[in-house]
Amino acid sequence: MGESVTLLLTTDGDAQPDGTGTLAQAQSRQRDLLGRAQAESAHPAVQQLVLAADQFIVQRRLPATSTQSGPADPQPTEGGRTVIAGYHWFNDWGRDTMIALPGLTLATGRPQDAADILRTFARYVADGLLPNNFPDRAGAIPGYNTVDATLWYAHAIRAYHAATGDTTLVADLLPVLRAIADRHIAGTHYGIGVDPADGLLRAGEQGVQLTWMDAKIGDWVVTPRIGKPVEINALWYNLLHTLADFLSAHGDPAATSYRDMAERVRQSFRLRFIHPQYGYLADVVDGPAGDDWTVRPNQIFAIALPRPLLDGSMAQRVLDSVTNSLYTSFGLRSLTPADQAYHGDYAGDSFQRDSGYHQGPVWSWLIGAYVEAYMLSLIHI
Repeated sequence: MGESVTLLLTTDGDAQPDGTGTLAQAQSRQRDLLGRAQAESAHPAVQQLVLAADQFIVQRRLPATSTQSGPADPQPTEGGRTVIAGYHWFNDWGRDTMIALPGLTLATGRPQDAADILRTFARYVADGLLPNNFPDRAGAIPGYNTVDATLWYAHAIRAYHAATGDTTLVADLLPVLRAIADRHIAGTHYGIGVDPADGLLRAGEQGVQLTWMDAKIGDWVVTPRIGKPVEINALWYNLLHTLADFLSAHGDPAATSYRDMAERVRQSFRLRFIHPQYGYLADVVDGPAGDDWTVRPNQIFAIALPRPLLDGSMAQRVLDSVTNSLYTSFGLRSLTPADQAYHGDYAGDSFQRDSGYHQGPVWSWLIGAYVEAYMLSLIHI
């Protein structure tokens, strides 16, 4: 009785079995993390979030050369930084990394980690696209089947610059960001490209899942969303403005053309996604079966991003619709309960789970965009 036992687990082959010293080092590091986040006196829940965020920021070995003209070098060498999408199922995903980057790094006082992550992913850009996910085995080439990871990348760069004022990283990544925009304008893989008829960004082809609603069972893509998805065009609009702002700051006259493209997106968006009788936005327009007016949470990004596509009464109508149909205290439902395809439970075997993955279950990450939209609505009242 009264004795203490220390259990020490490590993947470091050179680690010394010093439980007391290791515990002291870990506690010191946690104090440092709280200090960086200015959370030493914060609520315990906030402190726990700061410490939990640290677990997802990890090292990634970089390719020996840039991948602007092709897929990543399967023989990596140098060190980089990335974000694990979810223990223990996933490695790093481009989409998840860029969505989470501001919260994991900028809000926690770790701007250098943010910069390292942004530089790391720049090395993997190929044909204007960021990887969707990285393989869980050495030597394999990342998959690039995503339309939004690259758009979220531009958003993360903007957020980094807004938080730090660091113009050096922006200058370094500006050629990458411009190449991304130009490749989207010209068109790239998986049907991703600007429709010259209206300036909106379209994406998708049969058998491929490209947005965050990416459940796939065998050859069946549960929510294919082929066409012009609402959040993709909100992100595209913001990418064009971000690029124009950065180019303008560098005195580059090309900023005007990207800003003009953004304005065309705004005008086309209002013509195509707003229904004269509905208080919500289309989820996808110009799909194989026409326009999809399913009530989904993706529309929140049209009013939640730094450059909202809607304002005034229309923005308020969208927010009210999302609140009434999709809002819960844990996040937003992925489909309105009024839809006959609604499946609110995530349970059962793998087929039952995956087929209902985005057909009703609440996704907590969407609450961030909802809060942003709600706060913007208060400003504009």
